Amino acid sequence: MIKQITFVFFISFVLTVQVFSQINYAVIPENPRPGEPVTISTEADVKQAVLYRGERQLAKAPFFTVPGFNVAVLTIPSTLYHGNAVIRLENENGFFIEIPITITERQFLSETIHLNPVLTGIRTDPSPQRTNEANHLWSILTTTGTEVYHTGAFIPPVTSTRRTSHFGSRRVFEYSDGNSDTSIHAGVDYGVPTGTRVFACGAGKVVLARPRIVTGNSVVIEHAPGIYSLYYHLDSIEAEEGSWVNTGALIGLAGATGLATGPHLHWELRVNNENTDPDAFLERPIIDKTMILSKIKNN
Repeated sequence: MIKQITFVFFISFVLTVQVFSQINYAVIPENPRPGEPVTISTEADVKQAVLYRGERQLAKAPFFTVPGFNVAVLTIPSTLYHGNAVIRLENENGFFIEIPITITERQFLSETIHLNPVLTGIRTDPSPQRTNEANHLWSILTTTGTEVYHTGAFIPPVTSTRRTSHFGSRRVFEYSDGNSDTSIHAGVDYGVPTGTRVFACGAGKVVLARPRIVTGNSVVIEHAPGIYSLYYHLDSIEAEEGSWVNTGALIGLAGATGLATGPHLHWELRVNNENTDPDAFLERPIIDKTMILSKIKNN
């Protein structure tokens, strides 16, 4: 009886290895840096992609379907050190297949920001309204819809190339009372004059368009399941919540509302609520069909 059980287990193991070896997938890029999004595509029927280092879960993303492709977009956390990791593809029954990746090293800039008493208060004074606004934004960014509005590359939200702060910068806020605090910059700041036209970086649905205490006049656009772009500190909002916008549509004018030391546009990208370097999708499409096909063919 023991021999029969062992034999059945051996046959099952061999069949499982054969099935895994026949699964085609593409991972773009293959050696991502912290803060960069990774697009995963496979022909298999899977539910989600989960990033692990050891047994620690670091990020996850659901799969969604576009014509001819089953894809997920997952961001490497900007706080993660370089080294080996794995992306596990999971179906309804859990673990399905494991894809090893190498996270390459990345250096981030550091900056110190001095705040006057008013701006210090925005960050430190107790405020139920600020808490409610944060919870509302969290509820939006943690919602995974089903609509796919945009799969191509993004365009810059302003015509200027002048940047005053970069993605992932390690920040120290020096308060007017002598105290300080630290944070990581979640987006890119364009140093532009008040009134500069701000455009939607890609097609999508406007899911937020309202003033907020910290981010001032703000717009958030949903582009695909779990993928959002954010535009902060606007002088005025030219978009309406619930409306659909095309790539390049005017959504506001840059300004210095909220926690801002001067006029600028803060442009941010969230992928399944992970801070994501927006430059990645200026350089390549969210779903690069040509690249996916070439990599799947080579596996």
